Amino acid sequence: MSENTRLVHATPERVWDVLSDGWTYPLWVVGAARMRAVDDVWPAVGSRLHHSVGLWPLLIDDYTEVLETTPGRSITLRARAWPIGTGRVAIHLDSVGAETHVRISEDAESGPGVLVPQPVRGLTLKWRNTETLRRLAFLAERRN
Repeated sequence: MSENTRLVHATPERVWDVLSDGWTYPLWVVGAARMRAVDDVWPAVGSRLHHSVGLWPLLIDDYTEVLETTPGRSITLRARAWPIGTGRVAIHLDSVGAETHVRISEDAESGPGVLVPQPVRGLTLKWRNTETLRRLAFLAERRN
């Protein structure tokens, strides 16, 4: 399991606003290329973001589903990108005054991705989620 953290110079409410706006997903998630649809009840448990991953013209249409959520505090997702597989992603928000300590944990859950040795998979996810948190912070810190 790979874990990254970042102090975001915005309140947990602002960070949650980004997370709960499914249409922003490709703006902060590395690898997500475009949104196709967002379930009306997003981010309720069982709701889905219908997105495409990859680079044009090699795009895969798939979805990400909410497994658990505590509004304003945490969300756990199952991100699909078949034929690569699925991953489990947990994002936790902790208030630090007027700022937010954001922690993201991710690992492959099924498919060929689980065959990649953990040290290699961990480094790849660490790099990916460092950039993901940078993008999330950028959006939350500039949100009105």
